[in-house]
Amino acid sequence: MQKRELGKNGPQLTVIGFGAWAIGGSWQWGWGKVDDNESIKAIHAALDNGINWIDTAAVYGFGHSENVAAEAVKGIREKVFIATKCGLINDGTGNAVNNNKPESIRKEIEASLRRLQTDYIDLYQIHWPDPKTEVEKSWEMMAQLKAEGKVKYIGVSNFDVDLLKRCMKIEHVQSLQPPYSMLSRGVQNEILPYCLHNGIGVVAYSPMQAGLLTGKFDINKLAEDDWRRKSSNYSEPYLSQALQFVEKIRPVAEENNITVGNLAVAWVLKNSALTSAIVGARNETQTLENAAFANYQMSDEIYSQINKLLTENNL
Repeated sequence: MQKRELGKNGPQLTVIGFGAWAIGGSWQWGWGKVDDNESIKAIHAALDNGINWIDTAAVYGFGHSENVAAEAVKGIREKVFIATKCGLINDGTGNAVNNNKPESIRKEIEASLRRLQTDYIDLYQIHWPDPKTEVEKSWEMMAQLKAEGKVKYIGVSNFDVDLLKRCMKIEHVQSLQPPYSMLSRGVQNEILPYCLHNGIGVVAYSPMQAGLLTGKFDINKLAEDDWRRKSSNYSEPYLSQALQFVEKIRPVAEENNITVGNLAVAWVLKNSALTSAIVGARNETQTLENAAFANYQMSDEIYSQINKLLTENNL
């Protein structure tokens, strides 16, 4: 599978990363119940088909996703690049709240290391900005963890350019993890160019817009506690508008012998700032579908065709 460098002097990651959000199971921002055995099979299928990295977070199922990832990589830990995140913690009632205080980050890294059954994390990321904590204090702690060897690389998720600049004055930001898809392009104008110019790798999450761009989305099939039932992106009138757009790009996917979901990921990877796209899966079948097209590269013509359709459909 094709690989790209994650930021300046960074590791080589496959252009598809295994996203472990959904395998966290039921929690505040969960996707419904999961079968851990199926999750482990999904991860094994990813690794067997060339994917070399997993992205998880302490908050996914409040540790459950990390536990499952650890089971999946037992005996092969050194061969797998593991990325996880800090900064969202359980407030004691099952609600995730921001906490990027240095002492909290220190506590979280130790908990993640235990759950992941490892003595280091390849990429440690601040999950979301915390308005109650100066980013400089948070980033200084991240740099300290790197200096101690507990993590190899440090990055951030959901940061804007101003926050990136503030971090860069202290220690190089190896990577940014933003939302990025055909339907979520807010990072294109300022954030992605800044990352490209400053040697910050980009690993996009939700390249298929959390299912909307798979070509298979059905709101009625979501679990009752699936977070998407609470999101405006999955309510009318936007839902129908997005699904109508999917039907317009379906022929493009079919002409290229790939799925609509594959086409969505390929569109994201077309941007030169991107290192990789994080694609989630809850079973082996989904993983195999995600991995099958990884060496497909979208042409300029198709990229322009899709962008034209986005404009025409006011998306």
